[in-house]
Amino acid sequence: MKYYLLPLGCQMNLSDSERVCTVLRGMGFVETDNEDEATILGIIACSVRQKGIDKVYGRIEKWNAMKNRQNVITFVSGCVLPADRLRFLKLFDLVFPMNDLPKLPDMIRQYGIVTPASLKMGEEIDIQPVVKPIAPLFHKDDKINPSANMGQFWAITPTQTSDFEAFIPIQNGCNKFCTYCAVPYTRGREVSRPSEEILAELKYLVENGYKSITLLGQNVNSYGLDKKGEEIDFAELLRRVGEFGKASGKEFWVYYTAPHPRDMKDDVIEVMAQYDCIAKQIHIPIQSGDENMLQRMNRHHDLATYRHIIQTIRKKMPTATIFTDIIVGFTHETEEEFENTRKAMEEFKYNMAFIAQYSVRPGAVAAKWDDDVPKEVKRQRYHRLTEELMKHSLVYNQGLIGQTVKMLVESQDRKNGYLTGHTEGKIVIRFASRDTSLIGQIVNVKVTSASPLSIEGELVG
Repeated sequence: MKYYLLPLGCQMNLSDSERVCTVLRGMGFVETDNEDEATILGIIACSVRQKGIDKVYGRIEKWNAMKNRQNVITFVSGCVLPADRLRFLKLFDLVFPMNDLPKLPDMIRQYGIVTPASLKMGEEIDIQPVVKPIAPLFHKDDKINPSANMGQFWAITPTQTSDFEAFIPIQNGCNKFCTYCAVPYTRGREVSRPSEEILAELKYLVENGYKSITLLGQNVNSYGLDKKGEEIDFAELLRRVGEFGKASGKEFWVYYTAPHPRDMKDDVIEVMAQYDCIAKQIHIPIQSGDENMLQRMNRHHDLATYRHIIQTIRKKMPTATIFTDIIVGFTHETEEEFENTRKAMEEFKYNMAFIAQYSVRPGAVAAKWDDDVPKEVKRQRYHRLTEELMKHSLVYNQGLIGQTVKMLVESQDRKNGYLTGHTEGKIVIRFASRDTSLIGQIVNVKVTSASPLSIEGELVG
């Protein structure tokens, strides 16, 4: 018997899906890429943008149609807003918060599905029609705390989707309540994972040859603030990661995402600069370059604070690449406010910016406000910021020509006869080679050409 799992959205959802796979495999199910041959069909949902939720509705419509010809169980978890959850209860067989993942086997068994793990040697499989339990698994009035009992969830060993890249969740939830964001309502309040578990998982991954490891959380640099006096802070966590890396003698890169400017202190940047294993790349969302807009977004930081962070990064880690997130077309955004964001991009010269056209998320504070920036204006502003990004990223990439950089080889490139991957700074890079044994290795490449978002080179040695 097989399962099909569709993770949507961010790296956190992908990381969560690895633990879902572990639970389903523990029940004896085998993963498949073919929905038509699966008995269990699941989605790890993303409510950050409406497009992600639209994908959920599109997929469940197809899956429910499949029930006319085969027995399947459908479930949805991940980032789900209360309003969407009520609708999902009518469409999916199972709807549960991610912290209830350990209960998934019992939920599935309530449906009368015979799992491979429950069979005795030689016992015949008699699969009965799927019938919903008389008592609903969840009631519309149930109180759900997505951050409760996260320890049981984190205790599940993930089924890694890669042999050389991995994610380690260090924290769940968010206390910031940005007015455009649904995360506090889908993942609950900030909860920090015990540092001993984080460091043990990191050690295991490094000892098993992993080269790229990302520490995950909605606000990683607020790690430990919910357990003051009981747990270390984020800077100390990074320092212990760095000390382990130095003592291990192994080459690997540790990333983290995403920090919030309000909690980003100089000590984090100083620790990053001190240790080779902590990658010189940082993703620091600005969202807007206008002071009034930042207040309207409830971002809890101003441009002066943000500017200090960027200047400190440039001073302590001159070679570091800087990524960001930006929203265009947020409620009431004027041309002047947008122009201030463009000027911020010009000032900070990002290597990469993930630019989103604002869409209303039910449940977030801004859902009560008029989405009054026309779609065409949002598109125009998106393209103008993209052009600004391309201009600065090209200048940086061209500056790498002639230099030898390290890269992690990740896969074969779409261009025949080439391998592709990322530099330590997460710049896309490729070189001519058919030697697939290099995939998963860190190699040296001399840069020979550059484009706005990628570089190309020749393998050295």
